[in-house]
Amino acid sequence: MSIIVSMSLDLAECDRARLARDPSYDGRFYTGVHTTGIYCRPVCPVRPARSANVSFFPSAAAAEAAGFRPCLRCRPETAPFCSAWIGSKATVERALRLIVEDGALDVEGATVERLAARLGMGARQLTRLFARYLQASPSKVARTARVQRAKRLIDETSLPMTEIAMQARFGSLRRFNSVFAEVYGRPPTEIRRTRRPATKEVKTIESAGNVESLPL
Repeated sequence: MSIIVSMSLDLAECDRARLARDPSYDGRFYTGVHTTGIYCRPVCPVRPARSANVSFFPSAAAAEAAGFRPCLRCRPETAPFCSAWIGSKATVERALRLIVEDGALDVEGATVERLAARLGMGARQLTRLFARYLQASPSKVARTARVQRAKRLIDETSLPMTEIAMQARFGSLRRFNSVFAEVYGRPPTEIRRTRRPATKEVKTIESAGNVESLPL
């Protein structure tokens, strides 16, 4: 049975949007397909799965936490940030930007406690907010952000994997390979072998991170 997780959009609305591939919903939710174990953006070009075989999630991290892998066709790591969902959730939106764009949970010694202190609250309160609006912990969101940075670099550059691991803010190449394979079900080198040739080399993607969408 289809489900929807902690979102302002109801199941029927999400289902209509994905079946129509409505671009206005891109970044507002993600669809997990139970028959394939993959999650997609609403605009995915792949033939839509039956409505009875899908679940909807408010963030990529929530879909991954539920056991789904990112789609290689619609590339969830490139989904836009939906500013219409910020509303009164400015604190969570700021935390997301600190995690995704500033790497607040990537540097040595970084903790959820220190991130929460920067936002003027306790770690428990911040974790509760993330659970309520994103169905994922700050640490899970940070992990997804690192993998998404790496995936974009694999697709868009010819950088060696060691450099990608560092720019994506993994602590080591070994950790990068392990987490990436866990999320995608295959090693990063296999993803690169199947990608289109890179058209340009980039040295950093500090400003290219996408933040997770927030429900109203």
